[in-house]
Amino acid sequence: MTAVPVISSLALDPPRLVANECTACGARFFGRRAACAACFNEEFRSAELPTEGEVVAFTIVAFAAPGVPTPYVAATIDLGGTKVQANILEVEPSPEHVQLGQKVRLTTYSLGQDTQGTEAVGFGFTPIEKG
Repeated sequence: MTAVPVISSLALDPPRLVANECTACGARFFGRRAACAACFNEEFRSAELPTEGEVVAFTIVAFAAPGVPTPYVAATIDLGGTKVQANILEVEPSPEHVQLGQKVRLTTYSLGQDTQGTEAVGFGFTPIEKG
């Protein structure tokens, strides 16, 4: 079976996210950019992001498009200074179970397969349990 990441910023072996880093000032952005928001430079290089970070904003989504199960947790995660938007998985979608500053870890999951057996792979974050 072939696995294909759902976005180009997701690398699978091992699972990690890749940001665009400005070659002039070093600012990092997750997702495509035409120019740096900090210095307007137009050249970027790839930069791997940490696989662990912390929740800096979140919401519990109660209403979504037809076919999308709710409720779920949508969040902004700080990965070493780069902000990434993703869902928090494997957690009860309530404010009692998700908090600002909560430590989370990157995870991948299957979004399904096409008729040729190619698997689409998405990403999210799971809480890091305090041990």
